[in-house]
This record gives sequence, structure tokens and C-alpha cells, in this order.
Amino acid sequence: MPELRFVIRWPDGTSEICYSPSTVVRDHFTAGALYAMPDFLTRSRTALTAASERVRQRYGYPCSLALGQLARIEAASVRFAADAAIRFESFQE
Repeated sequence: MPELRFVIRWPDGTSEICYSPSTVVRDHFTAGALYAMPDFLTRSRTALTAASERVRQRYGYPCSLALGQLARIEAASVRFAADAAIRFESFQE
């Protein structure tokens, strides 16, 4: 299963390298795009849950790394206003 990392930039200017066990993330984000916080969180939940589900289908258990990444994104998002925007910088394979 091809994994990938992706880089996001939070509203305070800090960047974070995130992990997905599947390239399904590419179906939900565009490199260089700016996403409103609610949209970014929805896309993250959808993409990382789907990635975890792909692992479950293949190996019989969900991907704790994908679900952990989602938890970190959700926890970090509370530092910012609901109308803040996140830049999806790039994919790293």
C-alpha cells in the first residue's frame, strides 16, 4: 500500500508534515490550495478515515497512524479561529 506524507501550513505560519498510509488523500486535497478550517477538517476526516479503512480492508485492522494523525490535526485546529485558513502545501511520496 503506497503511503505518503503531506505538508500543511497552519494559520500561525507553522508547517507540519502529516502521514497517510494511502494515496487516497490526493482525492481530497490539492497542493497549494487554501482551505477554510471547517472544510479542511471535513476533508481531513474523510481522507484519513478512508486511508485507515483501506488498511483495515487489506490487513484486517484500521491504521492507528492515520487515526492518530487525524487526532493531531483536530487537536491542533482548536488553537485557531473557526474562520482561519490552512494551506495544503504539498504531497511528499
